[in-house]
Amino acid sequence: MAEGNMLVKEESLRVVKTFCDRCHCECGVRVTVKNGQAVKIEGDPDCPINEGSLCPKGLAAIKFAYHPERIRYPMKRAGRRGEGKWQQISWDEALDTVAARFKEILQKYGPESITWSWGDASARSHWVTKQGWLYAMNAPNHLHSDAHYCFHPVMIANRATFGDVLTSEGAPDYKNSKCIMLWGGNPVMSHPVAARDIMTGRRNGAKLIVVDPRFTEIAAKADLFLQPRPATDDALALAILHVLILEELYDKEFVAKWCVGFDELRNRVREYPPQRVAEITGIPREEIIRAARMYATHRPGTTHTRMGMLMNINAIQTVRAVNLIPAICGDIDIKGGHIMFNRPPGLKGRRDILGEDLRQPPEIEEKRIGAKEFPLLCGSQSLALNNSHPPSVIHAMLNDQPYPVRALWACNNLLLAMEGARETKESLMRLDFVVGSDFFMTPTMELCDLILPPCSYLARDEVVEPMCTCNLIGARQKAIEPEFDTRDEREITYEVIRRMGLKFPAEWDTIEKQNDVRVKGMGLTFEDLKRKSYIIEPIRYKKYEEKGFATPSGKVELSSSIFEKFAYDPLPYYKENPETPVSAPELAREYPLTLITGGRTIVYFHGANMHIPWLREIVPDPTLQIHPDTAGELNLQDGDWVWIEAPKQRGRIKMKADITEAVLPGVVHCPSHWWYPENRDPEHGCWDSNINAILSNDPPYDPICGATPLRGNLCKVYKVREA
Repeated sequence: MAEGNMLVKEESLRVVKTFCDRCHCECGVRVTVKNGQAVKIEGDPDCPINEGSLCPKGLAAIKFAYHPERIRYPMKRAGRRGEGKWQQISWDEALDTVAARFKEILQKYGPESITWSWGDASARSHWVTKQGWLYAMNAPNHLHSDAHYCFHPVMIANRATFGDVLTSEGAPDYKNSKCIMLWGGNPVMSHPVAARDIMTGRRNGAKLIVVDPRFTEIAAKADLFLQPRPATDDALALAILHVLILEELYDKEFVAKWCVGFDELRNRVREYPPQRVAEITGIPREEIIRAARMYATHRPGTTHTRMGMLMNINAIQTVRAVNLIPAICGDIDIKGGHIMFNRPPGLKGRRDILGEDLRQPPEIEEKRIGAKEFPLLCGSQSLALNNSHPPSVIHAMLNDQPYPVRALWACNNLLLAMEGARETKESLMRLDFVVGSDFFMTPTMELCDLILPPCSYLARDEVVEPMCTCNLIGARQKAIEPEFDTRDEREITYEVIRRMGLKFPAEWDTIEKQNDVRVKGMGLTFEDLKRKSYIIEPIRYKKYEEKGFATPSGKVELSSSIFEKFAYDPLPYYKENPETPVSAPELAREYPLTLITGGRTIVYFHGANMHIPWLREIVPDPTLQIHPDTAGELNLQDGDWVWIEAPKQRGRIKMKADITEAVLPGVVHCPSHWWYPENRDPEHGCWDSNINAILSNDPPYDPICGATPLRGNLCKVYKVREA
């Protein structure tokens, strides 16, 4: 018996179709509920996103939801901040206290003094309501902890080039592509749905080119693996463009009709012949030429840009250089290429809400921290969404410049998430008020004054826009009531807004209204969407022929008029990171190894899920990948615990040596966000193995988005000696 989207077996046992939120893929799932409790979760075979498959994080969602160490009820600290002493309080007391403290700080310091932080997968669900809270206060600052080096450099570069985001999840049509070029990403671990689609494309005959300093799982499937010296992707992309243009392998008709700045680009890439770039990157000249010809002769093609190429001081221009490969080959909005935004007409998407309905006036946006230095990330003419510059916000908490930031609503494990972790802790300790919303008692939650615990996605109703598809929306629907004494994060935010006496747009002021408003333009209610589970919009190609590209010229801008307007170089170029063996040879004598960080595993999303025994058993320890030759020189054995030490007195952390040829000699890789939930002290081992504890959040930054050089820095490694 079927009742709408709910498969009913018997009165006490039912199966609810919904969408996971444990990573960006947001796969369709079926949740079996018995007597009001979720007892089984599995992939939904009817959902085209994942077709019944589900990664370990998704399969462990019930273990996550009912974990005995979940934060189960509101709590306030009972000792000094960070001492680890807490007492349970009621929701009324918690909400009244939070509202009163925020209102007091708002009146004393002004709206610029209050911000909120996020950076984990589940937090996207309350992005709109938290922005509504800022909107109601006229508060400009939104601390997205990795905005400067994660998705937003891709967004800025893509919008400046195409007017749309085309080289990240959802847009590349991998299944129909004839050549797939992956840059700095390993979707097997980070976006398994995309990895499946890439393998489908391979089975359909596509060539696969992988560019990465590490030999990853996806690289093992490649026709061509290019392993550059870390943080030299910009030079490599320019050399590929050099070959495409000088050998006339590009789409002349598309370039003539739909691109501007080709002559300028041709002159720029003459500076990057393959032989010169071979010397910069370490990739043989012949392999660079082979990659360019492989891409050009297997059409249509797709490129994919991810964080591995973004954590450097030339992040934007690196993405731009890669963007221009499919651009001059005409692989834009065609089957097998990069599909322009194709959600169902009438949908009110998150970006529409944040960019239109809840967008603040320009005079408020210009007050954002970073708006003056990074206008395309933070200002009123930003090509990203409602961001402040994260390192600068941390600095403002410490030194009150450009003005005081005195209160934070922390909705992620900020202490683990950002480079300069020790400075982050110092900044949190200095704030007048910190409220936390998270599932577990993390090192960040331990630094809060009060905690408002959210429920899991199993207890939420909301519209979802999965990142790994460009033409599907779905209904995440409530399978259970909130676990323990937790609440929907959006409900918590709405209640704080009301208790602060703030005005909020009436059409958005409840969860039910928010869900309905988002699909109203489609002629639906949210209940209608729940009955359908998901809606797929048929893909239309070459939509740019109807109204052009959303750039100032209406065309693909190979030379960016937006960048030129802001006095940035309108063309991509190569720039060496400030702390490499090339740029800092004296420092490299003492710190001879090149460090790259941040590669994900399939079981964790940033620092989440380390509590789950199922998942922790798969990846029990933080591991340093190091080449056998390098390990031999350092007298290290596989499994040894080693110190990773950064220069300039930034300190050291320890990890377990994984001796592997996956990295080049002289290069080491560390995972990020590592902590030890099993440690009972309030810091939970956050200084032991968290690579962000020894990475700097100080300048120099990427001049356009403020990215920090987190990949391609110097370090030294040596064995941990027993005391």
